[in-house]
Amino acid sequence: MKKALFIDRDGTIIVEPPVDFQVDSLEKLAFVPQAISQLQKIATELDYELVMVTNQDGLGTDSYPEDTFWPAHNKMLETLKGEGIEFDDMLIDKTFEHENAPTRKPRTGLMTKYMSGNYDLENSFVIGDRLTDIELAKNLGAKGIFIGDNQNSEAVLETKSWVEIYNYLRNYSPNGRMARVERVTNETKIIIGVNLDGTGKSDLSTGIGFFDHMLHQVARHGKIDLTVKVEGDLYIDEHHTIEDTGLAIGEAFKKALGDKRGIARYGFFIAPMDEVLSQVALDFSGRPWFVCDAPLSRESVGDFPVEMFSHFFKSFSDASGCNLNIKSTGDNDHHIIEGTFKAFAKAIRMAIQVEEGNNEIPSTKGVL
Repeated sequence: MKKALFIDRDGTIIVEPPVDFQVDSLEKLAFVPQAISQLQKIATELDYELVMVTNQDGLGTDSYPEDTFWPAHNKMLETLKGEGIEFDDMLIDKTFEHENAPTRKPRTGLMTKYMSGNYDLENSFVIGDRLTDIELAKNLGAKGIFIGDNQNSEAVLETKSWVEIYNYLRNYSPNGRMARVERVTNETKIIIGVNLDGTGKSDLSTGIGFFDHMLHQVARHGKIDLTVKVEGDLYIDEHHTIEDTGLAIGEAFKKALGDKRGIARYGFFIAPMDEVLSQVALDFSGRPWFVCDAPLSRESVGDFPVEMFSHFFKSFSDASGCNLNIKSTGDNDHHIIEGTFKAFAKAIRMAIQVEEGNNEIPSTKGVL
């Protein structure tokens, strides 16, 4: 289904005159800062139809003759077209506010074709500088972006910056690159939550202290928000808890990444930690493969069995569809394990980044 950006004109694309609110001469025509450059990026990089929706009070009456409106309006369109910005549709309501016309924003009378079922309105946006624009979004079943500082709680974004609008739309996905996974077996009950665009917050409870400490490294150094709640059969041993947690986190990453459009895909990092040097390279290719070379010698570090170090990463690789290569050198097992988790987190951070100007799936196959 198609998605649309319904964009207001005055105060959003061009500056609205503060006295008469009419751009009725070329001398009054001025663009909102950054509007042209960021609209150009939106038009060329993102998958939205652009629709201008504007109320022009009394257009065509003595209070606002059309011959004063069109020269500036057409000059605006000509300027935008020269930068690669063209509107798929232009909806202009000419009524006065007191007429309460069904075609006047925030009413939807001009927009019936977009409500016919061919458009994904839930993931479309109305962008404007008035609360009526946000009300229009609500009436359409779309999302609203408010240009200003009105503290309007129903807008998904409030900003005065077109750069912020572009960045929000570029990074937007229906799930916000978030995922929740529940994995329940006879051996474990696991709840995982991830936000790939988080700040590094974590809420961890696996029943294995050292394992929680390592997952905290993943969240903090990967700058992802991570929730891990595990009830495992630790009265048997730690194996099922660590293995199933790796599988569930991997599944959550796979869901959160979606079709992986625009991401860097590859990540690699070398982390020193005292005498240890840990190297991690990964590729969210959709094809799991795991290689590990780490000289571990102890039976356990704290309450974490050393043999489960590689098993956790293999579980993550299998469930996420990630090619993962680990190589560490050093003498202290605690340092080797922690250094590897930190390098893993940094490599993840690199791989999941959405690259500016890139809206393609990062594969010559066209799918990952």
